[in-house]
Amino acid sequence: MYYCVSLALGTQLGTVDVDQISIENRYFERDLYRTQPFWPISQNWYDIRMNQYHQNNRDFYDRISQVYDAIADSSEHAAREAGQKLLDVQLGQRVLEIGFGTGNSFVEIAKQVGAQGRVSGVDVSQGMLNVTAAKVQEAGLGDRAELKLGDGVELEWADQSFDSVFMSFTLELFSEDDLPRVLAEVKRVLVPGGRFANVSMATVKPDERESVLELTYQWMHRHFPHIVDCRPIDVRELLTEAGLTVETEDRIAIWSMPVSITLSRTCS
Repeated sequence: MYYCVSLALGTQLGTVDVDQISIENRYFERDLYRTQPFWPISQNWYDIRMNQYHQNNRDFYDRISQVYDAIADSSEHAAREAGQKLLDVQLGQRVLEIGFGTGNSFVEIAKQVGAQGRVSGVDVSQGMLNVTAAKVQEAGLGDRAELKLGDGVELEWADQSFDSVFMSFTLELFSEDDLPRVLAEVKRVLVPGGRFANVSMATVKPDERESVLELTYQWMHRHFPHIVDCRPIDVRELLTEAGLTVETEDRIAIWSMPVSITLSRTCS
């Protein structure tokens, strides 16, 4: 999610309690330096620290839920809407959004499925859920919407529960170990031939050069994951390894960093 770039650069903090964030960051850094020298950083140490940090991460999302749109949506909305367009939701469909955030896509999908359809969502943050629930009620769509607190590693729904699944700036938040588990769950809950649209920060292609900002961003995530909690991923490779067939991949840039917008399917 690109708001973390804003936090890393000290911009667009809105009404977030900066002092509280700074205090938490100092404690994280104190523990970080006690457990491992600054350089080099082993993958095992990194994963352990990231897992510990993500246990507390939902509290951070709770705090910024009221201002998240102001912090991030201005940069994310074009990519997110492109992903929704690829998903091509139809009347009467059952759709799941993993990591619905402040609910902008969730509300639009609820409109698209119509009164005979159903849209479900799961997010780790109670604050985000509250914001989304208010938007759903304001739009008068509560009769076709279901919101749950949780994550994508263990979805509560039964096999083949959905025609489509949508994720936007969420997949790259999961650890390396959890990424295959999340995509396995996506595949499990989709019907045969079901559609999965995903929008994520992406690694550059072999013939592309990483921008200075992207290199800085990756360095920040590697060394200060408490500030920059997401990173570019090879979306196509992950989808293929999960047994999903990639039909379309579009790429755009946000702040010179590539974003992958993919549509994939389960086997019919």
